[in-house]
Amino acid sequence: MQNRSFVTEFILLGLSQNPNLQKILFVVFLFVYIATVGSNTLILVTVLGSPALLESPMYFFLAFLSFLDACFSSVIIPKMLVDFFYERKTISFAGCMIQLFAEHFLSGAEVIVLTAMAYDRYVAICKPLHYSSIMNRRLCGILIGVAWTGGFLHSMIQILFTFQLPFCGPNVIDHFSCDLQPLLDLACTNTHVFGLFVVLSSGVFCIIIFFLLLVSYGVILFSLRTHSSEGRGKALSTCGSHIAVVILFFVPCICVYARPPSALSSDKMVRIIYGILAPLLNPLIYTFRNKEVKNAMRKVWNRLVVIFDGK
Repeated sequence: MQNRSFVTEFILLGLSQNPNLQKILFVVFLFVYIATVGSNTLILVTVLGSPALLESPMYFFLAFLSFLDACFSSVIIPKMLVDFFYERKTISFAGCMIQLFAEHFLSGAEVIVLTAMAYDRYVAICKPLHYSSIMNRRLCGILIGVAWTGGFLHSMIQILFTFQLPFCGPNVIDHFSCDLQPLLDLACTNTHVFGLFVVLSSGVFCIIIFFLLLVSYGVILFSLRTHSSEGRGKALSTCGSHIAVVILFFVPCICVYARPPSALSSDKMVRIIYGILAPLLNPLIYTFRNKEVKNAMRKVWNRLVVIFDGK
């Protein structure tokens, strides 16, 4: 790698070069980061602290999704916040590769978790009599293992291909974090083949999974015709939350990775949606109309108050 790559660090242009605007953005994204980590941690603690929720596969996967969202935000936002204080925003070559690996590792795992959550809702609504035997603890554990393994393999493939690219200058990335598309523009070689690989491995993959998820939710909604009005309303509320999260995650990913590299300025806003705003909105979407989670949060909060008062 050292023989082919002469770049030791990259310069990030960030979201803006205006010092006054950067101060405003720092406050905004600091609030977003605190809210994201706090809300996702709250859901994680609530599910882990509530045996009734933890026994439910839906909330088991929700807790894991919250963990992934909190980690994903921590990969992107802290570096961005620090960069707001520097006129010259740099990241080492190794740091860029680590950030790239972590982003694709966590996002790859999240794709599988969202798919597992859709399958859980399909079994619960379309095969309710067999739900407990199908969605058992063993299968949930296997699906989580598949999520970790799938995310790791996906990320390793991206990293191994990126290491094959020679970077000999320039080293300026018109973005706020390291990602495949902006790095392609800096490689000192023809990246047409690698660009197609990115489209196939990330973009087309997202399109296929997104289409399958939409079909599965279509089947679920169609099967609700035979349910009672009360059951239909509860199922629609749950599926509506899932569909909103799926759209919020997959549509921006498809916009970024399912097309050849072009102007990166628009990618910044799209990346903010699925990389920064989606992890913040996911807890709100899942808990806004979910009485079980809100009641469990209340119980966990009361329990913590009693513990601290006792001390």
